[in-house]
Amino acid sequence: MIKRNLLVMGLAVMLSACGFQLRGTGTSELTLKELDLSARNAYGETVTQLRQVLKNSGVDVHPGAPYHLILTNEQESQRAASYSGGNRSVEYELTTVLDYSIVGLNDVPLLSDKLEVRKIYVHDGDNITGSDQQADQTRQELRRDLVQGMVVRLQMLTPAQLDELQSKADQRAQAEAQAAAAAQRYRDETPQQSPVEVPGQ
Repeated sequence: MIKRNLLVMGLAVMLSACGFQLRGTGTSELTLKELDLSARNAYGETVTQLRQVLKNSGVDVHPGAPYHLILTNEQESQRAASYSGGNRSVEYELTTVLDYSIVGLNDVPLLSDKLEVRKIYVHDGDNITGSDQQADQTRQELRRDLVQGMVVRLQMLTPAQLDELQSKADQRAQAEAQAAAAAQRYRDETPQQSPVEVPGQ
């Protein structure tokens, strides 16, 4: 069941990237209609695919949008999941973690979170070329899952929720500014003691 659901999600992302949208999958149901998007790796495949999927889903992705999604860091790790010495085959688990944040007006941070996806592939010591191809294909599937996961996260956000986060962030910033101004006034109004001059011995 899980594999079938992942397959459906993967197909939905691939079709969206080609300009198609599947009805009933939720791939086009984003209430956010404007979004700025950037990444630490500005020309990386993840941000490129995500930008295309968002545009195909009716989101106007452009600088100056009220909210800005930033893919702050993407890291991949690999570990041996199992090993068989007889036929020299090893199962490797690939993990990709994507840190992201959303900022609002005046570059005020609204939320930060991360996505994590995992997949296993088999490395056959007797078929190095085929194993390398399998690893590359697994990485592509991981990236599609990552993009789809990011879209799902965005589907859970509404402009009203982001507006509320923006309002709370503005209130915090205003309170901090008022506290800093009050502290500065206190320092300005407090007489400074003159240094005591000690007569020379």
